[in-house]
Amino acid sequence: MLFADTPAFASHALPVPGGHVLSVQEFGRADGPAAVVLHGGPGSGCSPLLRRVFDPAHWRIICPDQRGAGASRPRGGTANNRSAELLGDLEHIRAQLGIARWVVVGGSWGASLALAYAAAAPQAVAALLLRASFLARPQDVAAFFGPLSLEQLVAELDAPDAATRERAALAWWRREQQLAGTHAAEPQGEALAAQVDRLRVQAHYLRHGCWLQSPTLLERCEAVPRVPVHLIHARDDRVCPPEGAMLLQRRLRGATLQWLDDAGHDAAHPTMVAAMVSALERYAQCGA
Repeated sequence: MLFADTPAFASHALPVPGGHVLSVQEFGRADGPAAVVLHGGPGSGCSPLLRRVFDPAHWRIICPDQRGAGASRPRGGTANNRSAELLGDLEHIRAQLGIARWVVVGGSWGASLALAYAAAAPQAVAALLLRASFLARPQDVAAFFGPLSLEQLVAELDAPDAATRERAALAWWRREQQLAGTHAAEPQGEALAAQVDRLRVQAHYLRHGCWLQSPTLLERCEAVPRVPVHLIHARDDRVCPPEGAMLLQRRLRGATLQWLDDAGHDAAHPTMVAAMVSALERYAQCGA
């Protein structure tokens, strides 16, 4: 169901306040309707999978790596890296690329950021597509870590010796794999170093409630514009509790919620891919 992975037609390195340089790539049609893809994590970077649910013959697909993530620099940087800065970055990207309004698509943490952005910049949002929404409530964070200690992981990820950092990253990675129901090979070498940097950013956000506690993400829904909003969530998602999707649908006027039975928290699951592709096709047909 995935579309072919076409090469980027434009790549940008955009300096933003606070010493960060954002990597932003554009795929698809330069003259197509714009859609921005918000990756999860925080800190994960915009993988090819996230753009391949879009038809490149129709969409102008904009893929930014958030501060500290992916090809943005400094990788793993947490200074001047909070939700408010990410929201400002999206407006900076939109202005630099000359986009009036765009469809905002996000999964997991990317769905959280998409909602916060729609509340902060309602004039910029043509539609929202949210996969596996995460509310970032204290109970959501606590449930994710289970037997692991977030504070201990934070300390170990900042330890001076690489062995301690890597041990903490692998413990966290294994917990993710267990909850998500995925079975990737354990990262080694440079891939493990990238995991350390990714999780350093994620820990930085989670220990502060992603700076989405006052007001909460549910409270921010009041400011989200009346545009098409479609939520997709798996009933067996153990990373982002399904309850969050139900609460969001109640708060977001006119939002639709599509339940999947067996996709877990796996963005690559065929059921999830099919749901994302179909939702974007509907948006394309209605001119969102």
